[in-house]
Amino acid sequence: MAERPRTVLICSCEDTMPLDAGAVRRACRDAQVVEGRHLCRAELERFRTAAGAGAPLTVACTQEAPLFTEVAGEIEGAGPLTFVNIRENAGWSKDAAAAGPKMAALIAAAAEPQPDFPFVTFESDGVTLLYGKDERVLEAAALLKDHLDLTVLIAPGADLTPMRVTEFPLVRGVVRTAKGRLGAFEVTVDNFAALLPSSRGTLVFGPARNDAVSRCDILIDLSGGAPLFPASDLRDGYLRADPNDPAAVLRTVLKARDMTGAFDKPRYITFTEDLCAHSRSKIVGCRRCLDLCPTGAIAPAGDHVAIDPHICAGCGQCAAACPTGAAAYALPPADALLRRLRTLLAAYTQAGGKQAVVMFHDAEHGGALIDALARFGDGLPANVLPVQVNEVTQVGLEAIAGAFAYGAAAVRFLTRGKARHDIAGLHKTVALATPVLNGLGFSGVRVSTIETDDPDALGASLRAIGAMDGAARPATFAAVGKKREVVRLALRELHAVAPAPVDVIALPEGAPFGTVEVNVEGCTLCLSCVSACPTGALGDDPEKPMLRFAEDACVQCGLCKATCPEKVISLKPQIDFRAATASARVIKQEEPFECIGCGKPFGVKSSVERVVAKLEGKHWMFKDSQKRLDVIKMCENCRVTAMAAEKFDPFGAPARPAVRTTEDYLREREMLRQEYEKNKTPN
Repeated sequence: MAERPRTVLICSCEDTMPLDAGAVRRACRDAQVVEGRHLCRAELERFRTAAGAGAPLTVACTQEAPLFTEVAGEIEGAGPLTFVNIRENAGWSKDAAAAGPKMAALIAAAAEPQPDFPFVTFESDGVTLLYGKDERVLEAAALLKDHLDLTVLIAPGADLTPMRVTEFPLVRGVVRTAKGRLGAFEVTVDNFAALLPSSRGTLVFGPARNDAVSRCDILIDLSGGAPLFPASDLRDGYLRADPNDPAAVLRTVLKARDMTGAFDKPRYITFTEDLCAHSRSKIVGCRRCLDLCPTGAIAPAGDHVAIDPHICAGCGQCAAACPTGAAAYALPPADALLRRLRTLLAAYTQAGGKQAVVMFHDAEHGGALIDALARFGDGLPANVLPVQVNEVTQVGLEAIAGAFAYGAAAVRFLTRGKARHDIAGLHKTVALATPVLNGLGFSGVRVSTIETDDPDALGASLRAIGAMDGAARPATFAAVGKKREVVRLALRELHAVAPAPVDVIALPEGAPFGTVEVNVEGCTLCLSCVSACPTGALGDDPEKPMLRFAEDACVQCGLCKATCPEKVISLKPQIDFRAATASARVIKQEEPFECIGCGKPFGVKSSVERVVAKLEGKHWMFKDSQKRLDVIKMCENCRVTAMAAEKFDPFGAPARPAVRTTEDYLREREMLRQEYEKNKTPN
């Protein structure tokens, strides 16, 4: 049975913004568009009628989403319901009259299905360690003792009055290290001492010891010192507040009270070990994710890395930087984000929009800033298309390339003025995209960040973007597949629609595309690089000595360079748009050496001849025996036969000098002394 056409409800919100139903109909050709003025109150019956029809329903309002959801829940047979914000994102703006294409694009993109994503579970029994240095920690403990299984750790030096009644354990110590997450913290404490119950005027503690270990579900830090974890505000279960800020302490206490039970959070990263290019044979190659993870959720684990999903905070920098696609973002996957961009930009163009600027933002910071700009400022420009993602740092090169291929004129990333964690990964993504865009003829500042907490500054930055055109004939490709395939596809499509396409563009160091340069004269065709290459970019030939290279598969992990015993390999980051259809090129090939016994080809001719030249007349085994030297020129079978026939003794080396011990040296010195005494001339 065919799915019913979608119904779109658009509302002028009591005539506070103009509506362009024609633009919506052009962008959503199969949808039934219903206009309203007060759909959430006076015209709520119109919503009931639309929901009762059973067709998929998109409501262009997010403020009243709870009300619409409740009403739809009361209607039997109501169709699936989605919401989109066209008021703060488009209609509440000084450019509202020209925002019809943007409204249409936002509505069209809202219907794009979002894939499901997995979850990880935390379990907390409420076992809590409260760490502080003065009486404020006891005040916080008084608020928590009836809700959590509490232990208070007080730093040395506090002059505190003993409690009248011992309602929770109180110990002294200094936290040296901490690891773990909600439900599984492990804290190592030095100078640990238990409270003496005989404390009278002030707290007195017993004998101290180091290396005490405490395990807890929740860790509250009111010490006022340095955080116990990197990117501490992203560590689930670790609550930290300035003890001199009573409001902050109270918020922390209230939050801790609710941290008992089972909790789910998204598994932000899907990881495929087989694709990881971290190391081979204990030689480290790629470590992009390790250098970027702000929480320390990633650690080496043999030839690959391991990502702890409980510690991962979902910044997505590892996925954006991963050259092989081993680490991929799941909220949403790269191909789903590109499909959303495709729908958004295609609808914007169909509705008459021009010079689209795609602005990636998160909900907590970016959404609030956009709302403030709409309510108290000039609102977003009519050509700025906001795209909300979980974290702007999750956006990789594939999304930027795809946006421009689909017709965007510019891309901006809205970030905090003071980032919650290091966003070096995002800056590297921008630095990678810039030469690609400039090299293809997209001149000017096409992609950059807007780092601000001021809505007026946001509006000024967006309105300062000059007039720039996107691709004359935007691409329409559908992105499907894993991240690496999506990146390649987006770049090829961008190259196809670029204003001034070129075949090769130089990229900055660390780029995930490029070639290898080999000093052919120094290469011995040992093929160590082939065995180390994790993607198969370097290959050999089973029939003859040969080294081949497929640039499309190279991720510039550096394992070949680190593995090469001759140190003749170097990396050259670049993007060659011909590589996808080019065959592997031969870097070096030689004739195999033919066995002097049976004629079987084996080894590399130059290598065998080099070994013979180095050993002939120089090594004890080959000084006086041509037959021994001939063994090197034989295949493995003939070599065994020749050695058995000639009765070569592998242990027939010249006698080695006796091992000299300390006693030998002392004895020799004594003999020399005695001889000297005997022979010296009397005075």
